[in-house]
Amino acid sequence: MLIVYKMLFISLLLITISQAQGFSINKSGKQTFHFKDEMGRNQATFFSHAPFEDITGLSSDVSGWVSFDVHDVKNTLSGEVSIKTTSIKTGIENRDEHLKTSEWLNAEEYPNISFVIKEIEAISNGEDNKLRLTILGDFTVRGVTKQEYSDVTMEYLEESELTKIRMPGDLIGVKAKFNINLSDYGVRHMLIGKRVSEEVEIKANIIGTNTLDEPQGLISK
Repeated sequence: MLIVYKMLFISLLLITISQAQGFSINKSGKQTFHFKDEMGRNQATFFSHAPFEDITGLSSDVSGWVSFDVHDVKNTLSGEVSIKTTSIKTGIENRDEHLKTSEWLNAEEYPNISFVIKEIEAISNGEDNKLRLTILGDFTVRGVTKQEYSDVTMEYLEESELTKIRMPGDLIGVKAKFNINLSDYGVRHMLIGKRVSEEVEIKANIIGTNTLDEPQGLISK
């Protein structure tokens, strides 16, 4: 009887480990999702908290892709997400123009900000077919690339009448968050620490589709 219990325990453990590697869906193999949405519903933001004012920047010009085996996300996940540097808006036009200059993000010389997945440090299952991951990636801004850890939630939504309201095909929803230090990326303006924080929080909230063509975002509520 003890042997039977041990075998059951090992079987349950293997099932749990297996489920923690990927999604429990009625599909198999590699899936690739594209994040381009011409309607601008995919967004990346940054937040700076400083003594004089809090600043939030937003970009809806998000592109990229992610690819993985649906049942082995941990060992197969790859992809990247990028935004146009000039697309960041802070709510004040004059401040947006300053942000593009060589003292800050130097948009003319470095037109893109990107995050490229390198490896998964941790993964666990959440509710409603969600995965929680800690991802190590190459983050590039102002021509400088550093490795950063990002907390990520991924949710797989198989195509249905409800999901078609947003986009055709199966969808992957991704929410990510991480912090950076501006000085690590060569930004050392005199206002840092006064009107702009040295530490900046970066978030992304994006949805992609696995249709063969990149989505054009023409389907809306």
